[in-house]
Amino acid sequence: MDYQIFTLPNGIRLLHKATTSTISHACIIVNAGSRDEAKGKDGLAHFIEHLLFKKTERRNTSQILNYLESVGGDLNAYTTKEYTCIHASVLNPYIERALNLFEDLVFHSTFPEDEMEKEKGVILDEISSYQDQPEEAIQDDFEDLIFEGHELGRNILGTPETVTQLTKNDIFDFLKSNYNTEEIIVGVLGNYDYKKLCSVFARIFSDIPHNKGAVDRTSVGDYKAKSKKQLQTIAQTHCVIGNHAYSIHHHHKTGLSLLNNLLGGNGMSSKLNLEIREKYGIAYTIESNYTAFSDTGLFSVYFGTDAEKANKALSLVHKELKKLRENKLSETALHRAKQKFTGQIALGEENRLSVLIAVTKSYIDHGKADSLEEIFRKINAVSTEQILEIANEVFDPSRLSSLLFEPAD
Repeated sequence: MDYQIFTLPNGIRLLHKATTSTISHACIIVNAGSRDEAKGKDGLAHFIEHLLFKKTERRNTSQILNYLESVGGDLNAYTTKEYTCIHASVLNPYIERALNLFEDLVFHSTFPEDEMEKEKGVILDEISSYQDQPEEAIQDDFEDLIFEGHELGRNILGTPETVTQLTKNDIFDFLKSNYNTEEIIVGVLGNYDYKKLCSVFARIFSDIPHNKGAVDRTSVGDYKAKSKKQLQTIAQTHCVIGNHAYSIHHHHKTGLSLLNNLLGGNGMSSKLNLEIREKYGIAYTIESNYTAFSDTGLFSVYFGTDAEKANKALSLVHKELKKLRENKLSETALHRAKQKFTGQIALGEENRLSVLIAVTKSYIDHGKADSLEEIFRKINAVSTEQILEIANEVFDPSRLSSLLFEPAD
């Protein structure tokens, strides 16, 4: 993919792809997320991500926020179950600014107590806001159900109880244990000479001490399907059903990604959308999702509908899953599914920042990234037999968990 990689003695890597654009995109990704928090420290990784923008040894909050915005740049960040990512977009002459800021935020934040207290209030509001959106809250609660007792089931935001009790010592313990310099990559997509960019990168990041914290992620263990209903003060019924799925390293990952796209992925022509929304008109939103983690995965179907239509919608979802388990796709149908999926991936290449982040994650996970041609080759290699095998494994009704949010009377 024409990406070049440069590694400093402390383990921090630079990933670069040259472009002819006048706009550059950059990210710094740390292989540490909410699943790496100690027990009872739910929300710590996300809390740290917020606090990185508050004060460093060199800059106050205003200086941090204005450093790129003053030259028209954009700066943001997010936390997932397994990653922390800061990203920026700037005009080409300001890439050194972005890299300087990344280094300052990640390695020189001071986490002042007054900012910690203010940010706890912000996150508590964020948690409350999320709970007011049942279509969002049910996804988090479903992960807690399906990964019950495991770190992957934790809400990334944490809980009001855990967030209010987080301390500065918790932050430093997490950084020491999880901000492994050998698991940090800076990605840059821009019109730069590679050797000159490496020189800039080395000048900024070389003095960071080597830190090789031990990666200690516990396996998910045995899984048994569960069903749960909750009464809530909501107008509609919301439902998620799903199962454990394949990890990022599994040979069926591409096949399930293709099957998920066919079933309820992007676009209005998915099987679930055509059958349940267009044919019967009983769910405004219906979709399926597949998320692959480093050692497991999650497949789910979500819909929201009027309470009196919920049973019908759920029955139709199971009917579509049964079709895929019992009937092998025709070669024509599989070819159409591949065309749609590869076309969407190709169009997604226009979002260069998202592509850069995806490639940087791939280097963390696999030490490489597939070219668009290689991605298409893997998709086109998926057979009807593989799709049937995947459907029978992932859509096995005895392994499907379900969570319903129902309106209280």
